[in-house]
Amino acid sequence: MGCASSKQFKRAAGHEDPAILAKETTFSVSEVEALYELFKKISHSIFKDGLIHKEEFQLALFRNSNKKNLFADRIFDLFDLKRNGVIDFGEFVRSLNIFHPETPLADKIAFAFRLYDLRGTGFIEREELYEMVLAILNESDLLLSDDAVEQIVDQTFKQADLNSDGKIDPDEWKAFASKNPGLLKNMTLPYLKDITMTFPNFVMNSGVGDEEL
Repeated sequence: MGCASSKQFKRAAGHEDPAILAKETTFSVSEVEALYELFKKISHSIFKDGLIHKEEFQLALFRNSNKKNLFADRIFDLFDLKRNGVIDFGEFVRSLNIFHPETPLADKIAFAFRLYDLRGTGFIEREELYEMVLAILNESDLLLSDDAVEQIVDQTFKQADLNSDGKIDPDEWKAFASKNPGLLKNMTLPYLKDITMTFPNFVMNSGVGDEEL
């Protein structure tokens, strides 16, 4: 990456050096810069303070900042690594890295476990799974009866709760997810593999030339 582009990025953004973020993630430096353009659009959609607030996050996901959804809340909470109620650029890049096609499957499985472990107990309990299934169905605009949702939960616990203690631990979840890869299909965003090609306008705006890609 050219020096001028790097200096321009750091002066304008006031965020972590793209080279450092690229070193810590699967993204290249130019991809990190492209992600900054995406981050900037989201973080300036409502509050315009260079940080992503929950309302802006929901607006980016649903085009509605007032729509409440447990699934969106959980994703936001897991992106908010510093637990301060907002997402900065470093958190945004490091968290999106989980969804990169080349991120190890074990990391995706661990993230998905934390997504379902609503209360942070280190286990997935029936109530938590039930709540998340409802939230995901709601996010997908799918309507199922309470009995159908209960059947999904029952079948999941029947297969995953190997020691029948009424909760799913990380090892049980890992074994279950490995046998049911469909669980993790939403944990990979193919366009992240080459975001500079998917969003060429982001690269142009960030000052990265074709010769630097």
